[in-house]
Amino acid sequence: MAHPSPLRVGIAIVRHEGCYLVGVRPAGKPLAGFSEFPGGKCEPGEASDQCAVRECREETGLEVVAGEHILQHQFRYAHGELDLGFWDCQIQPGTSHQPLHGFRWVEPRELFTLKFPEANAPLVAMLQQRERARSTLS
Repeated sequence: MAHPSPLRVGIAIVRHEGCYLVGVRPAGKPLAGFSEFPGGKCEPGEASDQCAVRECREETGLEVVAGEHILQHQFRYAHGELDLGFWDCQIQPGTSHQPLHGFRWVEPRELFTLKFPEANAPLVAMLQQRERARSTLS
């Protein structure tokens, strides 16, 4: 039997004034209680950067612009296989930076103490390296 293709997911990594946009996965969803970056399933024919922007708007109320593709990562959970596209995103100039729906701005030192789903481990490690590099430059 052929395996179904991985579920494509677009995730927005939004950094604003040195902090990252983070929420908590709600009860009733897989991995409830884990911290998360805004993102979700790509619609048919939707590019993962467009998905990250759309999901960020839907989940947080924030208008963002996708920039650099940070990481593409496949991961298999018991509930299915994911193909995760992580995108560096910035707040759209001239729009609100106050997130809704339980999302909040988290400083890097707090970010690295939060419990993220296992599929996010390579991304979190990459962000830690970036933050270490930033702190040595300042």
